[in-house]
Amino acid sequence: MENRSVKMNRQTNLLQLEEHIYNLVDVQKPNVFRNLFPYDEVPKIAFNDRIVPHNMPEEIWITDTTFRDGQQSRAPYSTQQIVRIYDDLHRLGGPKGIIRQSEFFLYSKKDRDAVYKCMERGYEFPEITSWIRANKKDFELVKEIGLKETGILVSCSDYHIFYKMKMTRKEAMNHYLSVIRECLETGVSPRCHLEDITRSDIFGFVIPFCLELMKLKEEYNIPVKIRACDTMGYGVNFAGSVIPRSVQGIIYGLTTHAGVPSELIEWHGHNDFYKAVSNSTTAWLYGACGINCSLFGIGERTGNTPIEAMVFEYAQLKGTLDGMDTTVITELAEYFEKEIGYKIPERTPFVGKNFNVTRAGIHADGLLKNEEIYNIFDTEKFLNRPVLVAVSNTSGLAGIAHWINTYYKLSKDSQVDKNSALVQVIKDWVDEEYESGRVTVMTDDELVAIIEETCNKLGIALKNK
Repeated sequence: MENRSVKMNRQTNLLQLEEHIYNLVDVQKPNVFRNLFPYDEVPKIAFNDRIVPHNMPEEIWITDTTFRDGQQSRAPYSTQQIVRIYDDLHRLGGPKGIIRQSEFFLYSKKDRDAVYKCMERGYEFPEITSWIRANKKDFELVKEIGLKETGILVSCSDYHIFYKMKMTRKEAMNHYLSVIRECLETGVSPRCHLEDITRSDIFGFVIPFCLELMKLKEEYNIPVKIRACDTMGYGVNFAGSVIPRSVQGIIYGLTTHAGVPSELIEWHGHNDFYKAVSNSTTAWLYGACGINCSLFGIGERTGNTPIEAMVFEYAQLKGTLDGMDTTVITELAEYFEKEIGYKIPERTPFVGKNFNVTRAGIHADGLLKNEEIYNIFDTEKFLNRPVLVAVSNTSGLAGIAHWINTYYKLSKDSQVDKNSALVQVIKDWVDEEYESGRVTVMTDDELVAIIEETCNKLGIALKNK
């Protein structure tokens, strides 16, 4: 204790005792945290009530893995599709480049063609980076193409080190460091993907390894990034939960004990336990600048953190979109469904067909009076998606009136209400349909047909004044 120096912490303006130095613990048998991860039981969330402070960086951003992790779980995108999506990511990220980077495979000619086509766009953001095998030939390929950064897999849990790689921790660390040194020798900045960090020995392997990586950063004067990969989605964001499952504990360990600057830390989440978004936001709050995401959460197994989710998390945390064009999210969703053939679940937040559609009559009545009552924000402004009411047996007069006003985009002076003769006729028709045994909601085409027929009978027209 007495040999550890005392220094001023410029963030808290308090004197701080130099942190304990953690050395590699080279165990002979793998530590797989069987007390937390009994394979024949549901994993356990344990607590020790050790609380770490918030440490949100001044600048935070999003990085994209749509063309890497996103492609691993589906049929490959064509070069044309990749370029179109990349263009839209550039627009979505806005002039400040909140979507900071996008990573690409370089394995095949098609992969490399897509990279070249995207590079021809000349965008500053998203910066194009790569994901490669950890060998010198691939490092040279990255440099030849003209990329400044590449991802390298460095699995860090004993599950991977002992069972997959058949190495000890010391052997794995030495292997990783030699590969990363080779990368630095070519002048390329390595982004170290710490696979399975939420089942790893944080103090016995991860922090000692990251300390060595920071030494290489200083030696070569080239950034060495740390991507904390919650590969199996085990991370939790509960205050006082124990590592290795504690997201804030991991980020605190990287920044405080390993000395990794926030701008060199990314969080990469998976959604196996429905925590991808909350864990990603937690990583921001406790010191990671970057969150790695894919469009619509498309990724291995249950998927990754969705880009669109973190766009709105960013806005809520910062109080501003900082120039991001969120209407592009809707354009991308339509492109994926119509051109790529990807089916987005109807209730997916922000992009699903029914994310802002209500069926309940009492809700529709509230929307008719003031849409703020049952809409999360001005979805028409931010997503080009006006709030809607689906017409069914529970919609009521108010729901039908709201559907007509929205579908026909009637101005305030031209809108119908639940006392309208037109609305009453449509309601009677809807009731008859369901009394006859119907179980599905009314389609737009059906409603338009009966509305036009009724308007002709009543001698009225639906149009803006």
